[in-house]
Amino acid sequence: MPELKRALRSLVRSPFVTAVAILSIALGIGGNAAIFSLFDQMLLRPLKVAEPDRLVNVSAPGPKPGSQSCNQAGDCDVVFSYPMFRDLEGDPGPFTGLAAHRLFEANLSRDGETESGEGLLVSGGYFSVLGLDPALGRLLGPEDDRVEGGSFVAVLGYDYWQNRHGGDAGILNRTLIVNGQALTVVGVAPRRFRGTTLGADPDLYVPLVMRGVLSPSGDPGFENRRSYWAYVFGRLAPGASLEQADDAINRTYSAIVQEVEAPLQEGMSAPTLERFRRKRVVLEPGYRGQSSLHAEVRTPLSILFAVTAAVLLIACANIANLLLARGAGRSHDIAIRSSLGAGRARLVRELLGDSVLLAALGGLASLAVARWTLGFIGSIIPPEAASSFSVALDLRVIAFALGLSAVTGVLFGVYPALANSRPDLQGVLKGVTGQASGGRKAARFRTALVTAQITLSVALLVPAGLFIRSLANVSRVELGITEPTRVVTFQIAPGLNGYDAPRTLEVFRGVEEELAAQPGVTSVSASLVPLLAGNSWGTDVAVEGFERGPDIDDNSRMNQVGPGYFSTLGIPLLAGREFDASDTDGAPRVAVVNEAFTRKFGLDGAGAVGKWMSTSGGPDPELDIQIVGVIRDTRYSHVKDPVPPVFYLPYRQVPPAGFMTFYARTALDPPEVLARIPDVVGAVDPNLPVEEIKTLATQVKENVVLDRIISILAAAFALLATALAAVGLYGVLAYSVSQRTREIGLRMALGAGRDRIRRLVLGQMGRLVLVGGALGLALAVLMSRAAQAVLFGVDSSDLVVLAGVTLFLAAVALGAALV
Repeated sequence: MPELKRALRSLVRSPFVTAVAILSIALGIGGNAAIFSLFDQMLLRPLKVAEPDRLVNVSAPGPKPGSQSCNQAGDCDVVFSYPMFRDLEGDPGPFTGLAAHRLFEANLSRDGETESGEGLLVSGGYFSVLGLDPALGRLLGPEDDRVEGGSFVAVLGYDYWQNRHGGDAGILNRTLIVNGQALTVVGVAPRRFRGTTLGADPDLYVPLVMRGVLSPSGDPGFENRRSYWAYVFGRLAPGASLEQADDAINRTYSAIVQEVEAPLQEGMSAPTLERFRRKRVVLEPGYRGQSSLHAEVRTPLSILFAVTAAVLLIACANIANLLLARGAGRSHDIAIRSSLGAGRARLVRELLGDSVLLAALGGLASLAVARWTLGFIGSIIPPEAASSFSVALDLRVIAFALGLSAVTGVLFGVYPALANSRPDLQGVLKGVTGQASGGRKAARFRTALVTAQITLSVALLVPAGLFIRSLANVSRVELGITEPTRVVTFQIAPGLNGYDAPRTLEVFRGVEEELAAQPGVTSVSASLVPLLAGNSWGTDVAVEGFERGPDIDDNSRMNQVGPGYFSTLGIPLLAGREFDASDTDGAPRVAVVNEAFTRKFGLDGAGAVGKWMSTSGGPDPELDIQIVGVIRDTRYSHVKDPVPPVFYLPYRQVPPAGFMTFYARTALDPPEVLARIPDVVGAVDPNLPVEEIKTLATQVKENVVLDRIISILAAAFALLATALAAVGLYGVLAYSVSQRTREIGLRMALGAGRDRIRRLVLGQMGRLVLVGGALGLALAVLMSRAAQAVLFGVDSSDLVVLAGVTLFLAAVALGAALV
């Protein structure tokens, strides 16, 4: 403790330098702690279940002819057909059990009010495979999973039970209206359990056999082996290994594929059929659950983690140089104590106390920086994305920050302590000050630290510049839409209230009419697939003049839209006409296609008008849909994706889906119209929840939110690193000049002018920047190649960015040197 008291007195004597040091450490550790918190929550943290390391995710890659439906639990390589899941469930082998699940949208009615929520369809083994116990009542089991469409029970999510029902224990055996169906509440899920999909927090859990009853489409896909939609995982039996499970489950799976499913495939080429027969199940550790977010955020978070680590290293280098300089100022005191018998070990402990205390104080301050950083990240992303992680600092993050503080305290303190504890007694006592820290070894060490700082700064500035250019390219993408800031959008789902097709269609028409009557609204339309919201819907098509066959890609994206859809969104019509009020059920079936569709199916642009197509299957389908219009290519699902071939159908000509996205173009300020939307829908049906109320411009920004986060954070951390490096460069040059005061005085006495002295200092700076910059550019190119997957329209070795970073660094270094 005496060493710490002495260190505290030493730090108090130079409050400004101490404050700068603590701030540097806090920024470095706080940034790392914030990114670690995200990394931990999204990529490391196991499910809050019994023995999560025994869980195994089961996926089914390979040809999937037929329909595929996937969501945020994983891509379509993962999903199984319902019959295949039941086959595997019946022969689990080395698994204690297999379970299936599927997210679904839910309208929840209570006390006469309806609100939108999220539910999870689960098989009877879901909770038992996870090893969970209820917080109240019971959980769903095999007895709830036997009769298709006949198990009207539900388990509430703990948070939903607390927030919407006040934690009332009397909720058991009460009725909850879910998507128009009366379900009996039989239990509440455990307190800290939020399902098995990162980014989803189910309000309730319902038996898998209720999919047909609760789905607006009404098609459960229970009998169809060519309908893939179920996510599957299992738990290894005690003593069983992943390899044993892989061998056992694939014996069962391969036999079913060969004997049952292969004979069902029609119109498949021999090579594709052979690949189908060779399909195998893939097993992976399932301790984190199943979520597409795991793959989406891994690269961005890894990049940000590397960036914050570099910032911390730069901060550590600054503190090390500071401690070396402080040691030089104490060299006389240390020399006297050493000459009086103070051992080197004791001196090292005392000097190391400075760095440990600085690190401890910086570590405590870093918690505030980490909390602020997480809050900032949460403020710049959509609320639904922000719900995927917590901005609070839990014990794991606090332990990480404090542990990192201890490591950095030793990292930047050990060399200065060793160097300063061995002074040149004769030189110091004779009055040659600064020898302890001014020797050649210490000088080389300081120079190496600053060179490393410059290297890391350049290595961070280049990727940051690339991310900024990438984001600029994204913002300049031609969407094919006119003035998205003037378009407001929202969603409703009458089907989730149990409305039949006629009533659903009546609601859609009523909302269109009510919305069109609002002041300032110039046009209104609707679509089944929301524009640029990450959704996609596709099917195989037959087109007049296009030859179909095995292994020939005849798939196209599609959408069902309302009258005036293209004019409302400002999508140019290149030929023909768009849909109008006459395109209803009973009228000739029509379609509008985009340019990419005409190119893929050989329709020669405007010549596509008048041609026929079909969405029917089979080798020779009836071409019963006439193409009446061609529109300019417009981004469909993602801003960064190439425009796919798309055809559009009038939603009034087909049985209506249970949900729809509406668009209104307004001449007024959009917030005025947005504020009236709940009342507009309420005038048509007060029991319908309204979701996703926003402008189309906001939707576009949310579509590229990951790019924005990476660019903003990478740029902020890179600028912070550069500022710290500039401080380090200034400190080394200033200390070097102070050490060479006598030399400079002699030079000036012998006739050297001020300009020559400046050139002397600038030459030293130039050598540091030249070496550090060259190393940094080489490292930056390697880092940027790793980030190429998340860049858009820019190469990892972009010359504009490299040149810009070089000039920026030179300007910063020159400023530091001139001061």
